[in-house]
Amino acid sequence: MNIPIIFQFLKELSLNNNREWFNDHKDDYLKAQTEFENLLTAIIQRISLFDNEIVGIQAKDCTYRIYRDVRFSQDKSPYKLHFGGYINGKGKKSEHCGYYVHLQLGYCLLAGGSLCPPPDILKALRQSVYDNIDEYRSIVEDPAFKKYFPVIGENFLKTAPKGFPKDFKYIDYLKPKEFICSYQVPDEFFLDEKMLDNVSDVFKQLKRFSDFTNYTIDEFE
Repeated sequence: MNIPIIFQFLKELSLNNNREWFNDHKDDYLKAQTEFENLLTAIIQRISLFDNEIVGIQAKDCTYRIYRDVRFSQDKSPYKLHFGGYINGKGKKSEHCGYYVHLQLGYCLLAGGSLCPPPDILKALRQSVYDNIDEYRSIVEDPAFKKYFPVIGENFLKTAPKGFPKDFKYIDYLKPKEFICSYQVPDEFFLDEKMLDNVSDVFKQLKRFSDFTNYTIDEFE
């Protein structure tokens, strides 16, 4: 895999985010896309060593289109400035938690979890955390996990969610509006010769969280 090709294309695209330039450089895009799929293939092979649900997944089934949906956006730039891939044992559109890889200049990350879960799943996840708080804390408070994922969620309620006691000692664990984990890394992370080992270390910790949440999520699928 040749990661610099990906970053070089994204750099040029950020300066020329228009259809004319993109069409003139379609071959460059296809080369970058191929290298990103090569990266995902290598990561899938590593994850498969500790997550049997990932075995056999193809990189091409994990990637997202580079074309932006601009119908409801003030920003009419036609192309995304990143490559993203979601490695999910039940498909990238599933609510089931998987492993997300995001390459973007200055904003690369490894992530996973349940983003924007429907109200019934969100309520069930909160209930699961409430009912199994000791198990949940053993994961999210473990220094090995917090090294990569110090915070669960991005948006939070200001008060206790409806149906849960306000005096619950660990009420903050019920306030996230999404149960996701994100680990932002420098661009150089993906250029390191030990990159695959490092990705594996991160996603092994993510799997602990995903196993907990997937036990609840999978009941809805």
